[in-house]
Amino acid sequence: MDAETIARLIDASFDVKEFAYSPYSKFRVGAALLCEDGTIISGCNVENSVYPLGHCAEKSAIGTAVSRGYKKFKAVVVSSDMKSTFIVPCGSCRQVLAEFGLDWLVYMTKPDRSYEVKKVRDLLPDAFEKTCLDHNDCQG
Repeated sequence: MDAETIARLIDASFDVKEFAYSPYSKFRVGAALLCEDGTIISGCNVENSVYPLGHCAEKSAIGTAVSRGYKKFKAVVVSSDMKSTFIVPCGSCRQVLAEFGLDWLVYMTKPDRSYEVKKVRDLLPDAFEKTCLDHNDCQG
C-alpha cells in the first residue's frame, strides 16, 4: 500500500480516537477501514457501565461499513494512546476481522505514527472460518 494511503488511514484512525467514549478505562481507541473501493470508514470504542456491552473501535468501524453496504476491505488501522507498544486488536476483534477475510492488512500504531503491519491471518492463526457455503450441508 502506498505511503499516502497509509497516512490517510492513520489520520482517520487518530481523528476518530478523539471521539472515543471511555470514561471507565480512559483507554481511547480509533480504527479506520480501507474498503475495497478506497472509501475510508472509521469507528471508536464506546464503553458502557455494564462492561460486556462496550464496543471496540474495530467492531464499530466494521458495523458502520457493513451498514453502508461494504463487506470487502483492504486494510484497517488501529490507534490508541499507548506509547511503549503497538496497539493490537483484542481476540474478539480479530475474529470479527477474520469474518471478512484473512489476507487483508492490519496496521497497529503508536501515537508517534509509527506502525507495525500484519495480515489478519497472522493475528489469528487457525481462525474459525465459514466453511459451510451451502447451509443444507452443515452438520450439527
